[in-house]
Amino acid sequence: MATLLYNIGQLLTMDQYDGQVRGKDMSKLPVYENYAVLIEGGMVSKIGPSSQLENEPAEEKIDCEGRLVTPGIVEPHTHLVFGGSREHEMALKQQGVPYLDILKQGGGILSTVRATRETSEQELYKKAMFHLDRMASYGITTVEAKSGYGMDRETELKQLRVANEVGKDHPLEVVSTFLGAHAITEGYKDNPDALLDEMAAMFPQIKEEGLAEFVDIFTEKGVFTVEQSRRYLNKAKEYGFDVKLHADEIAPLGGTQLAVELGARSGDHLAVATDEGIEQLANSDTIGVLLPGTIFYLGKGDFARARDMIEAGATVAISTDFNPGSSVTENIQLIMSLAALRMRMTPEEIWYAVTTNAAYAINRGDVAGKIKEGRQADIVIWDAPNYKYIPYHYGVNHVNTVFKAGKKLYTRGGLNV
Repeated sequence: MATLLYNIGQLLTMDQYDGQVRGKDMSKLPVYENYAVLIEGGMVSKIGPSSQLENEPAEEKIDCEGRLVTPGIVEPHTHLVFGGSREHEMALKQQGVPYLDILKQGGGILSTVRATRETSEQELYKKAMFHLDRMASYGITTVEAKSGYGMDRETELKQLRVANEVGKDHPLEVVSTFLGAHAITEGYKDNPDALLDEMAAMFPQIKEEGLAEFVDIFTEKGVFTVEQSRRYLNKAKEYGFDVKLHADEIAPLGGTQLAVELGARSGDHLAVATDEGIEQLANSDTIGVLLPGTIFYLGKGDFARARDMIEAGATVAISTDFNPGSSVTENIQLIMSLAALRMRMTPEEIWYAVTTNAAYAINRGDVAGKIKEGRQADIVIWDAPNYKYIPYHYGVNHVNTVFKAGKKLYTRGGLNV
């Protein structure tokens, strides 16, 4: 079936550069007005002015009525598969109860670990599918999903299996990451290296069964040191995994520098990255995945220095960090607004950060994040007149219609078809 999108007010193809988009190049965003896109066999077959394409034969012709059209959004950092929820902790946080005290009461991440261990694969699958549906409704078409709420062999494998199953069954593409080194559970407080050894012992099975593409670790004060992270991720690389780091979120330990040293695909959070870390990031292929929703939700700490990173020449992406404890939202559009308001990113930079650069942050730069002839048709029609409107009008869903591989995945309707 062929579908023609015509009378597009503004079209962002994000196809101006080969590879990830660095630094000040992120401010250069060509906009095509009154354009059309022809989709055939799930692929983009033609792009051009509406006047040239509107008579193309197509079973479905959609008058976009001057709306904005962009690539599907790529979500490069989520904790998609988990059991339970932690809404009861919000009142404790409002009362000023420190997180460590919440942990002592059995809350925090340990609550999610316990719930995930106790939840069946079937229930985790159902819950993850629900969240993917909601992500799709916000214009997301490709999603990274981390494990990390088991921190034992059985539960980590269960999370990875669920991520792979929902990836097979849901229209959205799911890219899986093994985050067994997410925290230090009770039995390993005095010997965190033993936990890392247990998680590393899973690498052969994860690789053999194709359960994850990436290995990640939380490099942070009170969690895993730079040296522990280096040793663990080097072993992951020996098994053929690409690596990522939760780095420099709370304490500036040098996680950004370690991500660069290891050639990590991304260093994520980077809220307290130092000048040295930012300089090294800018001179590398490692992508900084910034997560303003976490700082916003927790109500403390500094937002990542996106302006300094971009001006230094770094590649920047942004993400929801969807998880049950520190960023409980699938709304990437809200994160785009936070990037503008709290990290001073321009609309042009934000669009690269949620499409092209986000795709490269999860090794999908050759298939996602652009509208390009011969490429899979992951496309969003927005109820907005221009690309600047999305981060400007915050807190609501601007999506009209989402196409994944040319198939209509979500629609709010109101278009002349």
